[in-house]
Amino acid sequence: MTQDRPTYPPRPTATLIAGDGIGPEIAAATVEVIAAAGGQIEWEPALAGMTAAAEVGDPLPAATIDSLKRTQLGLKGPCGTPSGGGFRSVNVAMRQQFDLYANVRPAKTIPGVPSRFTGVDMVIVRENTEDLYAGVEHYVDPRRTAAESIAIITRYGSERVIVYAFEYARRMGRKKITLVHKANILKLSNGLFLDTGKEIAKRYPDIAFDDMIVDATAMKMVTQPERFDVIVTMNLFGDILSDLAAGLVGGLGVAPAANIGDGGCAIFEAVHGTAPDIAGKGIANPSGLMLSAVMMLEHIGQPEAAARMQRGIHAALADASTRTRDLGGQADTRAFTDGVMRYMK
Repeated sequence: MTQDRPTYPPRPTATLIAGDGIGPEIAAATVEVIAAAGGQIEWEPALAGMTAAAEVGDPLPAATIDSLKRTQLGLKGPCGTPSGGGFRSVNVAMRQQFDLYANVRPAKTIPGVPSRFTGVDMVIVRENTEDLYAGVEHYVDPRRTAAESIAIITRYGSERVIVYAFEYARRMGRKKITLVHKANILKLSNGLFLDTGKEIAKRYPDIAFDDMIVDATAMKMVTQPERFDVIVTMNLFGDILSDLAAGLVGGLGVAPAANIGDGGCAIFEAVHGTAPDIAGKGIANPSGLMLSAVMMLEHIGQPEAAARMQRGIHAALADASTRTRDLGGQADTRAFTDGVMRYMK
């Protein structure tokens, strides 16, 4: 099993989902910077999340699904999801609708961004459609006093995400894959994932491979983060460890993410929340979505624009006068955006 990367036209159309809360502000800033960097993208706006639920009665409208089916490419701001009751996560629904099986989350130290660590440079590749997020759960008694959620791990799902991790490592010049699991306890489901990884590793002799139990991984990530290069793991563990990795380099506000599917569809997104308390105040930090857009430009074959944009973002974050206030700087959204574009030149 190998993943062929899709080819895109010189100016592809992408679905733009601004999302909820601060989403519209950071999406507008990101689109502006992409254009200034020389990115060639046509935008097709679409709704999702609580805004969509309020406006059209559906958190993931058919029109948005149809747009993504046409474009096969999306940039998405944060979308709100109620805890407990209410509608299901839009993020999970999109991943399953388009079989976006690989969630890719880089975490790299950025000069100027407050962090307890230096020299962190790792990537979490998370299986995105199975495990406890498959949505197989039910109450086991009529009074709803007990519930059961079933983790589904398949050889097919395991193989394709592990292969993706190895291919990604090879393409990006990475040297090591660490497979994270809990096979010492969950011997069948996690054991299947681990065994699959060991077999696939034999096909990639140029890339070092080891495995680690998830709790040991969490400890090592906060004591020796420099030992990790690429981590590949299942859905729940990946969800947790990718946020932990973001915390090592300054938080979710500087954490980019990509969701990649076999069918060619790819959605790049901000992984932080909607921050409704600051929505509309012009002080939101667009770094996470901008860095996700850098990944998007690389994915669609526009590396020069991607490099220019990343250079501007990193330089603006290194300068206290253009770094946003949530990261200890002095800038609002407008000043940061202007700083990124100035530093790109």
